[in-house]
Amino acid sequence: MFQDVENARGQAEAAVAQATTEPGFGDLVSRITSGDMSGDTWILAWNVIGQPVLLAIVLILAVVFIAGWARGVTTKACRKAKVEETLARFLGNMFRYLVLVIGGIAILGTLGVEVTSFAAILAAVGFAIGMAMSGMLGNVAAGVMLLFFRPFKVGDVANAGGTTGKVIEIGLFTTTFDTPDNRRIIVPNGSIFGGTIENVSHHDTRRVAVAVGTDYGADIDKTREVLLAAAKACTGVLQDPEPAAVLTGLGGSSIDWSVRVWVNAADFWAVSDQLTRDVKYALDNAEIGIPYPQMDVHLDGNVAQG
Repeated sequence: MFQDVENARGQAEAAVAQATTEPGFGDLVSRITSGDMSGDTWILAWNVIGQPVLLAIVLILAVVFIAGWARGVTTKACRKAKVEETLARFLGNMFRYLVLVIGGIAILGTLGVEVTSFAAILAAVGFAIGMAMSGMLGNVAAGVMLLFFRPFKVGDVANAGGTTGKVIEIGLFTTTFDTPDNRRIIVPNGSIFGGTIENVSHHDTRRVAVAVGTDYGADIDKTREVLLAAAKACTGVLQDPEPAAVLTGLGGSSIDWSVRVWVNAADFWAVSDQLTRDVKYALDNAEIGIPYPQMDVHLDGNVAQG
């Protein structure tokens, strides 16, 4: 066992001695400053400078080519998998920069630069930048999730981040909406993905519900027939599912109804307006009143006469 240790120590000492006696950049500088331009000097210059520089140039070209190839392959694969175009480009660029960083560190190593400390400094700088840009990086992560899970797409009407409007663009940092009154609103992706998302236009059909109150003196069955007839006759109403007139409660001054019909999503607002109008006219024609809020006042005891 001790013999093996002595052998290992001897090999290490020999390697150190060879490294210290091997000619390098300092020896080349000494020869050039002393005017030695012999063939050995040129060979030494080639070994110390020429070969590493040529190798570095070849590696740079190779790394640039591989980085571009990695970006193209990643982008094509994402497109083939029907990933959102913005996310596909982001992933492609991410792989490109990753190859460039790794290749750059490898090239510095071939030139004799100590890359261990460089990698540690790079990691520290990256950590500091990440802490400083934590909010922005959070928006990027949320944007990637929105593009990946696709709770809504461009052209949908969505309620997210406290905004309701048509989705115009889904970016890595923000999402752009146009509101019904034609206002452009840009919302950070972190606010959207961290809250409740309602995709208003996801389904092809929607339900319109018109609330109305009728007099207590009106016959309930007759009121239901009048409301159903108005709902079925309304333009744009789908007959499957069938329209319904639902008794929702007995209010303080009226019997409360909800007239419910199903329509194509694109016809929602037009049918809602038309149905409200038709319900009002149908109740008027049937002489069924829509009462105002009423309050009964009861006075107990004697009332002084003025």
